[in-house]
Amino acid sequence: MPSTLAELQQWVDAVAAQTGASRIHWCDGSQEEYDALVGEMQEDGILLPLNHETHPGCWLHRSDPDDVARVEHLTFVCSRDPEDAGSNNHWMAPAEAHAKMDALFDGCMRGRTMYVIPYCMGPIDSPLSRCGVEITDSPYVVANMRLMTRMGADAQRRIEREGSFVKGLHSLGELDPARRFIMHFPEELTIKSYGSGYGGNALLGKKCHALRIASWQARQEGWLAEHMLIVGIENPEGQVHYIAAAFPSACGKTNLAMLIPPKAYRDKGWKVWTVGDDICWMRPGADGRLYAINPEAGYFGVAPGTGDTSNPNALATLQRDTIFTNVAVTDDNQPWWEGLDDRVPAKDWKGRDFEPGNGPAAHPNSRFTVSAKQCPSYSPHAEDPQGVPISAIVFGGRRASLVPLVFEARDWTHGVLVGASMGSETTAAATGKVGVMRRDPMAMKPFCGYNFADYFAHWLSFDQPGAKLPKIFHVNWFRKGDDGKFLWPGFGDNLRVLEWMIGRVEGKAGARDTPIGALPTAADLDLDGLSLSPEAREKLFGFERAGWAAEFESIGTYLGELGSRAPDALKREHGAIAARLAAEPATASA
Repeated sequence: MPSTLAELQQWVDAVAAQTGASRIHWCDGSQEEYDALVGEMQEDGILLPLNHETHPGCWLHRSDPDDVARVEHLTFVCSRDPEDAGSNNHWMAPAEAHAKMDALFDGCMRGRTMYVIPYCMGPIDSPLSRCGVEITDSPYVVANMRLMTRMGADAQRRIEREGSFVKGLHSLGELDPARRFIMHFPEELTIKSYGSGYGGNALLGKKCHALRIASWQARQEGWLAEHMLIVGIENPEGQVHYIAAAFPSACGKTNLAMLIPPKAYRDKGWKVWTVGDDICWMRPGADGRLYAINPEAGYFGVAPGTGDTSNPNALATLQRDTIFTNVAVTDDNQPWWEGLDDRVPAKDWKGRDFEPGNGPAAHPNSRFTVSAKQCPSYSPHAEDPQGVPISAIVFGGRRASLVPLVFEARDWTHGVLVGASMGSETTAAATGKVGVMRRDPMAMKPFCGYNFADYFAHWLSFDQPGAKLPKIFHVNWFRKGDDGKFLWPGFGDNLRVLEWMIGRVEGKAGARDTPIGALPTAADLDLDGLSLSPEAREKLFGFERAGWAAEFESIGTYLGELGSRAPDALKREHGAIAARLAAEPATASA
């Protein structure tokens, strides 16, 4: 329904006039609205029905083949001062960016319905939540936003009550890669996206709002908007520790968030609770601890690799009321992707008869969109307005060599350096070459809405008198042996590492000091039931001085590239560790 907030109504009217929309629909978020929308998309061929006997309420969407991932090279932060965007972002002057986008949006919705989507990122009654409105001509976006956010009438009422919201304008346009841009105007709390229907480019509540714009808001308001999962680990005594963990896309965040403990752990009474799988907003509480909410209401997860071995909880979540994008289908019209099972699909992600010579049946970045509440491990505290207290923060990426299984930062400043210097091999979640090692600080390289140097300084600012900050750790599930195979089993066995972290938080677990932090020995982890080779034990728990010396030389170069805004505290921490590495005996230890 039209808004009682003048600013919102005037903006909607102006966009309708600019785009020439044939019809305006204010989304209320109801089931009736969703059902009608899905019916219309089925008629138009935007959604294809899947086997509703095996997967009730599930649908398949096939993207344009040139529109299947985030487009970082076409994503801009349009702050007034280019230095505020930093070298970690592509920058364009706001006036130039608005002119470019306005030219694209002029008349672009003629013959189309303009959908107005009020949404809330976070529990509807949480003081940590923030609201936005996305205007789009894509019914696929509307359906996904209903699953991914608290969308509709309740959100609109909060917006009208508070009087502030993030403005997001989106159009599919012609889906022409040459006319595709995603622009962020942080000082204006505005997003403009044109020419893409892919989730990360088109679901503006997700990466655009919840990370790029929210990270800017968070710096102004004294909180953190992070590319992190939130998971609760319950020990046999019934105590729950909440952990926030940052990994680049397609590096196992969803798997860790929905982890199922090994049988021996389950038998002892260990449980895992899923709060969120991708984004985490944290704010200091009155007691000095950081409290976190998941701003999202659903999962927009990578399908390939999700199976009964890797993530049974995710698989159970997807059995109903899910939108699949760019997966393959079996001959009885069930969704399929690599890593699901050993069936041979009938149709690939483009709708062609499956031929191995055409490449993977499902696109490597094919996705599922589903309500978080369907997850068997969904936390009963996921909707707590005050959030959940964070005991530990974990950073990690894909590193085939050098980086051990886990280590602990000595203090908050060291932990910020660990996150700031995090490296990972690229994946299919973004356009470009896969498998290239790049620095991805806090897994925020594609998502931080402002200068990384200022971002690191903001992180450091939380170390205040009276603060009870989480311990910071780094993990690497992806260390490989000389034969190129992974040395650590991963998946459920990652709980063994989380147990050690919790032991460190509680002051119970052992570790040995090294220049890069506190490393467990193999004896400090519960490895009962695992068969690790001598090579695995050496490389997973070892410290390679020469390799780390070279790594810190590279980190020093990276910090230098941040320019004059780079925090002196990080430079000093880097220098102190580099000096320790230089003084360390040259032999590797394990």
